Amino acid sequence: MDFHSHPILLAFTILFVNTFFINYMFLGVVDSATPSIVSDKEALISFKSQLSYKPTNLLSTWDVNNSNSSPCNWTGVVCSNESDPRVIALDLSGLGLTGSLSPHIGNLSFLNSLQLQDNKFTGTLPHQITNLSRLRVLNLSSNGIQGALPSNISSLRQLQVLDLMANEITSKLPEELGLLTNLQVLKLGRNHLFGAIPPTIGNLSSLTQLNLGTNTLHGNVPSDLGRLQSLEVLDITINNLTGTLPPSIYNLSSLVDLAVASNDLWGEIPYDVGVKLPNLLVFNFCINKFTGRIPGSLHNLTRIEVIRMAHNLLEGTVPPGLGNLPFLKMYNIGFNKVVTSVEDGLSFITSLTNSTQLNFLAIDGNQLEGVIPESIGNLSKVLSKLYMGGNRIYGKIPTSIGSLSSLTLLNLTSNSISGEIPPQIGQLQQLQMLGLALNNLSGGIPNSLGNLLKLNNLDLSGNSLLGSVPSFFGNFQSLLSMDLSNNKLNGSIPKESLNLPSLSTILNLSNNFLNGPLPEDIGLLENVVTIDLSKNLLSGHIPSSIRGCKSLEALFMANNRFSGPIPNALGEVKGLEMLDLSSNQLSGFIPKDLENLEALKYLNLSFNNLEGEVPKGGVFGNISSVHLEGNKELCSHLECRNSEGRRRAVIVVIISAIVATLALCIIVFSLLQVRKSKARIAQDHSEATKGQFQMVSYEELRGATGNFKEENLIGNGSFGTVYKGYLSEGTAVAIKVLNTQMTGSWKSFAAECEALRNMRHRNLVRLITSCSSIDFKNMDFLALVYEYLSNGSLEDWIRGKKLKANGEALNIADRLNLAIDVATALDYMHHDCEVPVVHCDIKPSNILLDEDLTAKLGDFGLARLLMEKRGTQTSISSTNVIRGSIGYIPPEYGQGEKASTAGDTYSFGIMLLELFTGKCPTDERFTGDLNLPRWVQSAFPKNLMQVIIDSELLLHAVYLDEDDGMDDEYVSPEIEHDCLAAIIEVGLSCTRDSPDGRIIMRHALHKLKHAQLTFLKHANGT
Repeated sequence: MDFHSHPILLAFTILFVNTFFINYMFLGVVDSATPSIVSDKEALISFKSQLSYKPTNLLSTWDVNNSNSSPCNWTGVVCSNESDPRVIALDLSGLGLTGSLSPHIGNLSFLNSLQLQDNKFTGTLPHQITNLSRLRVLNLSSNGIQGALPSNISSLRQLQVLDLMANEITSKLPEELGLLTNLQVLKLGRNHLFGAIPPTIGNLSSLTQLNLGTNTLHGNVPSDLGRLQSLEVLDITINNLTGTLPPSIYNLSSLVDLAVASNDLWGEIPYDVGVKLPNLLVFNFCINKFTGRIPGSLHNLTRIEVIRMAHNLLEGTVPPGLGNLPFLKMYNIGFNKVVTSVEDGLSFITSLTNSTQLNFLAIDGNQLEGVIPESIGNLSKVLSKLYMGGNRIYGKIPTSIGSLSSLTLLNLTSNSISGEIPPQIGQLQQLQMLGLALNNLSGGIPNSLGNLLKLNNLDLSGNSLLGSVPSFFGNFQSLLSMDLSNNKLNGSIPKESLNLPSLSTILNLSNNFLNGPLPEDIGLLENVVTIDLSKNLLSGHIPSSIRGCKSLEALFMANNRFSGPIPNALGEVKGLEMLDLSSNQLSGFIPKDLENLEALKYLNLSFNNLEGEVPKGGVFGNISSVHLEGNKELCSHLECRNSEGRRRAVIVVIISAIVATLALCIIVFSLLQVRKSKARIAQDHSEATKGQFQMVSYEELRGATGNFKEENLIGNGSFGTVYKGYLSEGTAVAIKVLNTQMTGSWKSFAAECEALRNMRHRNLVRLITSCSSIDFKNMDFLALVYEYLSNGSLEDWIRGKKLKANGEALNIADRLNLAIDVATALDYMHHDCEVPVVHCDIKPSNILLDEDLTAKLGDFGLARLLMEKRGTQTSISSTNVIRGSIGYIPPEYGQGEKASTAGDTYSFGIMLLELFTGKCPTDERFTGDLNLPRWVQSAFPKNLMQVIIDSELLLHAVYLDEDDGMDDEYVSPEIEHDCLAAIIEVGLSCTRDSPDGRIIMRHALHKLKHAQLTFLKHANGT
């Protein structure tokens, strides 16, 4: 046809072609009137263009350059069987693909299944995906998809499976989900969903699986979920859900898996729950506040596999019927208030012998009383973990326990078990942890324990075990910790038992009757952190091989019979922080090499036979950290010099006897010099003690606390308890009594004294005095007396345990003030002290508030001083022990790095984020690689107010905005947003993974003060 002879037709053709190309190139969507396999191919090509993968030939069948190549032959592509085929399914799961999802995926208009799970897709979910009106399966689980769910997700009316588990999706659950009435599987767990569970989900009448676990959902569980009569799996674990579980949930007779663990749910579990849920296989109610009794009807569910009710408030006895559960794999009722009846005792254990698949049994932390039945050996042959500690179990350990051949953990600590350790325990060759501590066990340690070659934790302390330390302990080449303290062991320490190169936490043989010399093989313990050999009968020299203990931080050898000199080799153990050699028979001089132990904070050499001059450098410069009493021949520099002067004077008198006048002059002169020296010594001592506090006695503190009455108890710390008391002059104080039986208490005492000795600041808790004495039981007594701060800890305020006088929680200004107080204290410690101090344990419970809500930093039990070396700061503590509290510890400490100011900055950043989000860093929602900073970063700044900021804070802010009578305190939402954004940004800058990437505390303080200035300026209308 000649277009030139038909100009109208020519114009129409040009317009059509131009329109086609414009639509294709700029809109990326083919005209819906002409979709074909060609348009499907183009969409797949665009999809592939945004992917990367290894190996590079992974999608080699996708021949995008061959115009004749049909996508129906490509990997993962399924087409319909028609003359004009269309792409109906795409399955590229588990291929390790990276990249983002192309919007062109919305052009596969015949697609009914899209499965891209187990890859590494990032970016947002394109809204074009809702164009796939035929889609029945959408599975993008285990990727890195971010952002919110598409607002028009209700367009996918044919959808039957929606699985977006384990992504980074941050949004509320849209009400529109209730319009997907064909949905059978809805999995949105392990994301960052917030807000309440919409009641409209109850409209999904075909739903069989609902997984919303591990999010930040809050509010009540809607009773509308009880309308899902086809529901088989309900998982709402690890959220912030509150209230009681609606009774309607227990009417879902099709439920197979019911999991509501790790929330704040409460109320009684219906006793007939098993009758109402006859098909239940998984019952997971742990870590809540459920009360009442264990529902007996659960034990009638013959197909049930998991029963978890740990960490609740359940009472009563274990109901009968456990013998009806042949498929049970886990039974966990630990840490409740469950008791046993007098007649039945622990007979319920016998019932569990029918559960041949049981691999986890935990009944610990209850009030169970009775004898372990011999039938325990008949439990499942696949039982791996058995927790029975913290009860009132008595009698002997049955010999049949050796039949549990798959056990990796056996914990019977803190009971009243008696008799001998049965040799049959040696048959448990898979055992990794054996805990029999704090019982009444007697007899020797059976040789059969030498067969436990996989053991990494052995605790037999606090019993009445006899005999010697077995030489077969040398077989334990995976052992990390060994505690045999507080028994009646005797004989010498066999050198074989010290051939434990893997031992890295503690070797505790204290409080026994061990005798003989300490083997040279002690030097083989090069990774151990604490060695405690105190209160034995060990004798001989301290071996110089101790220098081989390169990681040693604490060495306790007091109350033995060691003799000879203190080895110079101890000066080579550079990480040593505590050394106690008191009450021995050591002689000779104190090695000057001990001055070089820069980490040493506590040294006790008292009650030995040491002589000569006391060194002056290092730890010896701090009189409160060194104990030398009971060594009559020791002298200070001036005393030693004076003694030598007297000897010379006598010689001069003898030689010059014939010149009596001259001799008399010399004698008079010498006496005058002695008098002046004594005066100087007294003056030096006066200057040394000037300004230091006077220590108080045990009796004074006992009277101040009313004999340490429980009503005066105000808290528990890492190494003891804190009481409120009143000194003789009526001053209210907080008295921290340290538990001297706990490993590390002396180190904590010394660290706090050293850290606070030269520090004075308005934002540091003031140490008034201390007490190192003996109590009425003739036991060591240590206490630190602090100023009393009436408003408790910051943790109490964050958790809502404390409120202001008007019943309100802390508002933005209050929290910012507190953050600045703590930052000011750290800035002073890091930059203005003569020797920089690292706190090592910044967390809300260590920040106390006075009556004016001024924050003060306390608890310096883990504090470390820093040395300046070549312009860098170096910690003088050992490198291989993590210091701090879980959740606040900087990541580099877990890799062996020393304490640093950057570590404090990280902990402060975590505290700052917790203060403004209300989220605890140890919350169970933070699993795997997800932690508090990453959770905040994923929603910052777009969803700052909706997701990140504590809802209590926002409620208070709205109240201020709506108060018409307080115009001078009006703060617009924009100003609030900007202020909170600046604060969160400081928190994120403090918590970067790399220490070098974090800002210093001085800069953090400056940024917080700037945010405060801007906020207050607008709050006051200026």
